[in-house]
Formats: sequence, C-alpha cells, structure tokens
Amino acid sequence: MSGQFGSFRFVRAAVIGFSLCTASAALAETAPAPAPQADTAPQADAAPIDPARLAAAQKAVTYIFPAGTYARMMDRTVNGMMKPMLDSMGKLPLKDLAAIGGLSEDQLAKMPESTLEEAMAIMDPAFKERTAAAMPAMFKAMQGLFAEFEPAMQEGLSRAYARQFDAAQLAELNTFFATPTGSTYAANSMLIFTDPEIMRSMQTLMPALMKRMPEIAKDMEKELSKFPKRKTYDDLTSDERKRLMRLLGIEDK
Repeated sequence: MSGQFGSFRFVRAAVIGFSLCTASAALAETAPAPAPQADTAPQADAAPIDPARLAAAQKAVTYIFPAGTYARMMDRTVNGMMKPMLDSMGKLPLKDLAAIGGLSEDQLAKMPESTLEEAMAIMDPAFKERTAAAMPAMFKAMQGLFAEFEPAMQEGLSRAYARQFDAAQLAELNTFFATPTGSTYAANSMLIFTDPEIMRSMQTLMPALMKRMPEIAKDMEKELSKFPKRKTYDDLTSDERKRLMRLLGIEDK
C-alpha cells in the first residue's frame, strides 16, 4: 500500500509541476542566454575593447538583435510551440516519471502502460485549457521585463562580437547585413530557433531525456556521495539552531 501511495504522490507532484516545466522548457529552448548585467561593463582583468571595433560590433547587433526581438520570439513561442509541447509531454510514460522519482524495479513492474496525459485527465480535467490560458498571460507579463532587459542584452552582444571578430571581419559582416539577403538573415538569426521545424526536432529530445534520467540520477548520486550528508535540524548544535532561526526571522523561544 505504501508503494502505491508513493506512486500516486509522485504522479500528483509531476502533474502539479507540469505547467512550470513546460514554461521553463519553452523559455530555455527559444530564448538566447541573457547577458548578465555585470558583463555589460568591461571587467577589470579583460583587455579594453577598441572603440572603433565596438562601434562596428554595435552596428552588427542592430541587424542581429533589433528592438523587440524578445517579444517576437515569445509571441512565436506561445502561438506556435506551446500546444505541440504540451501534447508531446503529455505522452510521456508514467513509468519513466516514476523511475526518476526513485520507485524500485518491482514497483515499476507493477505499473501499467500509462501516460502523464491520462493521469492529468483524472486529477485536472481542465489542465490543457488552464495551461493554454495561463501561458499567454505569463508570457505577456514577461515581455515587459525582457523589453527592459534588451538594451543590456544588445550591449552584451556588442561586446561579445567585438571580442570574437576583428575590425575587418566586422566590416564584412556589416556589408553583408546591409544587403537585402544579409538583412533578412540577420533579423531572423535569433528567431530561427522558434521555427516549427526546429521545435519539432526539439520535441524528440524530451522522451529520450526522460528515459535517460534514472541513469543520470544514479550518476549524480554517485558523484554527490563523495560529500558529507546534509544536516537535518536534529544534527545542528544549539548555536547553529539559533543562528538559523535568526536568518529565518524566527524568535528564539
């Protein structure tokens, strides 16, 4: 009975976290890694960038990452990617998810061939509709944040291009970007990652990853076994407990 309850509890957790996973996956697959704010200024140990070279790089970035790029990427994500992603992840076998959760081979053997989609239909019949409504709202709210972040991203890209390409190469890039074909290529170089063809290819990764996760988890556990075990509250000394309570804002009674 405890094994069955453990299976149910894991499936319930998987269903609850499913919408968060899809949102995170969407952002990870479609958005380029943001340049940290700190990287927009020259680092103390980095060689200074020639101003003329940086100016040429900034010109290239106006073609590659024009204002509004993030908004267009997110719009494509919501309109063209979320439903296929939800459908694809809904087909994941519950056995694969349960294996990641640590169920034994005996417990897994007793599980029927079922999918996360079937479990969601029981636990939240309106899950697809709810998620389909929530995702656009979340992305719309995030568009404002990304719009504010775009200048920092553009500056980070400019500095990266200035370091990766010399003046002659940047001049050639800008000459190409100034042509109709070059301009079209540059403007779509980031957006291409949201193309349905690429998204369909990416969707094949999730099932393979889920099947591999138990093995990955074992490898991680083996590596982490080298470190001391985490302390529980009972393991803490009186002084450590007091310090922890102060950090948490809890009065010491």
